[in-house]
Amino acid sequence: MSNTVIHLAHSPDSDDAFMFYALAEGKVDSEDVDYVHELQDIETLNQRAMRGELEVTAVSIHAYAYLADRYALLPHGASMGDRYGPKLVTRSPMKRRDLRGKRIAVPGALTSAYLALRLYEPEFEPVFTPFDQIDASVMRGDVDAGLLIHEGQITYDAQGLHLVADMGEWWFGETGLPLPLGGNVIRKDLDDALRRKVSRHLKASIAYGLANRTKALDHAMRYARGLDRSDADTFVGMYVNDWTLDYGERGREAIRQFLRRGVEAGVIPNPVTVEFAD
Repeated sequence: MSNTVIHLAHSPDSDDAFMFYALAEGKVDSEDVDYVHELQDIETLNQRAMRGELEVTAVSIHAYAYLADRYALLPHGASMGDRYGPKLVTRSPMKRRDLRGKRIAVPGALTSAYLALRLYEPEFEPVFTPFDQIDASVMRGDVDAGLLIHEGQITYDAQGLHLVADMGEWWFGETGLPLPLGGNVIRKDLDDALRRKVSRHLKASIAYGLANRTKALDHAMRYARGLDRSDADTFVGMYVNDWTLDYGERGREAIRQFLRRGVEAGVIPNPVTVEFAD
């Protein structure tokens, strides 16, 4: 009997590379499942998930609001900002009250960063910009502010940019919960036994990386986009940790509250039933 092929998509970032290292390098027994790894930026993956193209993919938690009919969240693989998250930065110091009506570079309409910013300041003009060009856009003065995700969260200071707000810190102040940024989803039309098997493999891959940090970080450095090893280690630690192994009840509540507030703010059009593939 031939093996089942599962397309497993994630972004080409050091944290995702760390998470899937063991699976990509054959360190986990994947039984009769062959994984085809596809690497694309998160907004592209959000759009592909909207079309149901991938069996398993990383998505923004914001995007999940539009995918819940077709995909379930896996209970692991979370990127949670525990009192940290996307950074809103400017070229010269600015206060929250100064942001109203301003042009702000954001990484994509379906990103969790964008939803968090809309909850923080509803009145601004979004300028959708590839995530890795936002800092340069702010420095050139093309926009009034920029919302940094991925490595930009720990390198903005060295570029002389000024922090207006950390979305994860703001969200914690509002809710006492971590900010849910990304997660892995699996298509609901796969049979239960296969979904359980895939879930087991992905959790084993995350656990292996955490237990073999040096080797997993060696692998992740290929995707570190200019970060030195120390910064890459910091970045990976921010987004691959105990939350990633399992959301737990606080993590699940954070997702429900984040999406509920998105609905209440009119950013997400319809209420969302959050379903986990347990």
